[in-house]
This record gives sequence, structure tokens and C-alpha cells, in this order.
Amino acid sequence: MNIGEAARESGVNAKMIRYYERTGLVPVAQRSENGYRVYSEPDVHTLRFIKRARDLGFSVAQIEQLVQLWQDQDRSSAEVKRVALEHIRELQQKITELEAMKRTLEHLAEHCHGDHRPECPIIDDLAGSL
Repeated sequence: MNIGEAARESGVNAKMIRYYERTGLVPVAQRSENGYRVYSEPDVHTLRFIKRARDLGFSVAQIEQLVQLWQDQDRSSAEVKRVALEHIRELQQKITELEAMKRTLEHLAEHCHGDHRPECPIIDDLAGSL
């Protein structure tokens, strides 16, 4: 199948497929006589794997590790779990940071009159005036 069909089947757009090839995340596609990329079902399966990992927020480096582990029939599930637990820790850190941002913005919005006057603690905070 061509890149458009592979994109449709995998849910990964053509631009990202080319990026994944350039970075080595997926092997460079075979080419037809007219120079078009040609993808197989296993290629599309790999792209779906990558898409699912991206949907779960794994980084490209982590996805590279996971693809290698997935393709290694002698892998240890402990290694896969290690990658997942590392990602969970990263997600928890981001959640903590987002919650702190939310609390700050809630506090600032609560103290903003939201009227016709120019005084606004949100703007003051962003400008470093508080």
C-alpha cells in the first residue's frame, strides 16, 4: 500500500510516517518502480503500535525502546514495565505541575474583578508586578 493508505489504515498521518522513517523509529519503506513508498501490513501494525504509544504520551525515545522490546521475542517483561513505570512517574510530575498552575490561575482569577477597570492581578502576575 502507498503512504496515504498506510496513513489511513494506521491513523498516523503521512508527515509523521516520513518523520518516523527519518528518525529510524520505523524502517525506511521499500520503493516501487515509480519511487513511491510501499508499506506492508506489518509496517502498518508497527505504525498502529507507535500511535497507541503516542496516545498514551510516551516520548519518541520511550517508543523506540518499546518498539525494540515488542519486536524482541526474548524480551523481559520487567524491562517493558520499567519503561511504563518511568513514564507514569513523568506523568505524575506533569499532573502535579498542572495542578499547581491551575491553583495559581484560580487564585488570580478569583481576585480579578473582571470589570471595566484596568487593574488585574492576572496581568500583574504575568508582568512580574506582584
